Amino acid sequence: MQAAKRVAINSGFLYARMAITVFISLYSTRLILDALGTKDFGIFNLVGGVILMLGFLNASMAEATQRFMSFALGSENFESLKRIFNVSLILHLLIAGVLFLALEVAGFFFFDFILNIPPDRIQAAKMVYQFMVVSTLFTIISVPYDAVINAREKMWVFAVLGIIEAVLKLLIAIFISKTTGDKLVLYGMLMASLAIFLLVIRGVYCQYNYRECKVNFRGSFDNKLMKEMTGFAGWSLMGISTGMVAHYGQGMVLNVFFGTVVNAAQGIAIQISGQLGTFALTMMKALNPTIAKSEGAGDRNLMVKTAILGSKISFFLLMLMYVPVLIELPYILKLWLKNVPPFTVVFCQLLLLRNLIEQPFLTLATSISAVGKIKNFQIVGSLLSLFPLMVSCLLFSIGYPPYTIYIVFIIYSILTSINILHFSKKLFGFPVSHFFNRVILRCLLSFCMSGLISAVPLFLMQESFARLIVVILTSLASFVLVVWIIGITKYEKLVFKKLVENLISRFLPEGIKFKRLKRI
Repeated sequence: MQAAKRVAINSGFLYARMAITVFISLYSTRLILDALGTKDFGIFNLVGGVILMLGFLNASMAEATQRFMSFALGSENFESLKRIFNVSLILHLLIAGVLFLALEVAGFFFFDFILNIPPDRIQAAKMVYQFMVVSTLFTIISVPYDAVINAREKMWVFAVLGIIEAVLKLLIAIFISKTTGDKLVLYGMLMASLAIFLLVIRGVYCQYNYRECKVNFRGSFDNKLMKEMTGFAGWSLMGISTGMVAHYGQGMVLNVFFGTVVNAAQGIAIQISGQLGTFALTMMKALNPTIAKSEGAGDRNLMVKTAILGSKISFFLLMLMYVPVLIELPYILKLWLKNVPPFTVVFCQLLLLRNLIEQPFLTLATSISAVGKIKNFQIVGSLLSLFPLMVSCLLFSIGYPPYTIYIVFIIYSILTSINILHFSKKLFGFPVSHFFNRVILRCLLSFCMSGLISAVPLFLMQESFARLIVVILTSLASFVLVVWIIGITKYEKLVFKKLVENLISRFLPEGIKFKRLKRI
C-alpha cells in the first residue's frame, strides 16, 4: 500500500508537468516549422535527430544504472550506493569518450557518402551536427545523476525541469521566428545549449542533496562492482546501440530514398507520438523504481504483480489519448500546422499503432533488467533490431512508398514483444497465459470496441471543429464504458472502488462515516 501511495504521488507530479508542457511543446513545434520552412525543419530532424537519439540513450542507460541503485535501496544497503555512483560515473566517462570519437568519424561518412541534403545547406547541417555531438558528452556523463533521481523517486525534480525546458523551448521558438540570418544553425546551437544547461542543473542538484553523489573515485572504487556493472552495461549498451541504429536509421533511410521533405513529416509524427505517449510513460517512470526495488528486496511476487498491473494501466492511458487522435488526425493537423508535409498523416497513424503494440510489454522489459540476467535477452533483441532497416531498404529499392518503413517496424515490434515474453517466462517464471488472457486480450478488445464507437460521428457529420469535439466526448464515454466492462477484472474493480472510497473519505468532515461501496 505504501508503494502504491508513492507511485500515485510521483505520478501526480509528472502529470502536473505533462499538463503544462504538452500544449507548450506542440505550439513551439508549430512556430519552428513555420520559421524554418519544411526543408530546414526536415534537415534539423534528420541531423539534429541525434539529440532525440541521445534522449533515448540517456533514458535507457539511466535505467541500467538505476537498476543497481534501486536494487541497493531495496536491500537497504546504503553504503554500496556511494560505490555504485562513483563506479557508474567512471564507466560513463569512458563511454562518453568512445561515443564522441564514434560520432565524429560517423559524421564524416554521413555527410560525404550517405545523407541526401541540398548542397547549399550542407555546411549548416554540419554545424548543427557538431552542436549535437558536444551535447552528447554532457548527456552521457549526466546518466548517473538521472539514475539517482529515479532511484530516489524524486519525480518532482523531473516535473520542475520539464516545465523549465518547455518554457525555454517556447522562448527559443519565438526568438527564432523573429530573428534573421541562418535560423537552422541558430536553432541547433540554442537547442544544444538548452540540453547542456538542463543536464548541468541535474548534476548540481544531486551533488548538493545526495551524499552518495560525492565524487571520490579512489575511495569508493570497487573492482568487483566495476566488472559486474561493466558486464551489465556492456550487454545493455549493445541492445541500446542497435535499438538506436534502428530508431535513428529510419530518418536516414527515408532521407536517402525520398529527401528532406519526408524527414519533416517524420519529425512531426515523432513529436505527436512523444507528446501523446507522455501520459502513459509518466506512469511508467513512476512505476519502474518500484519494480526494481521489489526485486532488490527479494519480493519477486510483488514485482510480477506490479509489472502486470502497470502493463494494463499504461496501455489504457495511451488508448485514452490515441483513439480520438487516430480518428480525427487529418483535421487536427490542419488546425495545428499551417503547412502539413506529405505523408504526415499516415506516418503518425502507423507510429501510434506501433506504440500501442509495444506499450504492454515495457514493464516486463524493466522486470528483466531488474533480475539482471540480460545477456541472451540483449543478444536476441540486437539481432532483431537489424531486421527492419534492411527490409525497408530492400522494399524502397523496388518502389514501395515511404510509409512502408512504419509497417515493417510494426512487425519488428511484434517480434520484440514475443522476445520479451519468452525471456520473462524463462528468467522469472512469468505467467504468459495469464498475461495474455488478463492483459493482451482485454486491451485488444477494449481498443477495437472504443475505436469503432468513437468513429460513428465520421459517418454522421462533416469535418469540422464540432465533429472533433463530438468524437472526443464519444471517445471518452466509450473508453470509460468499455474499460469498465471489458478491460478490467472484478478484483481490479474492487481495488479501484476502494481507492475512490479512501479518497472521498479524506475530504469528508470528521465524524461522518462514508457508506461503503458494495462488493461485486
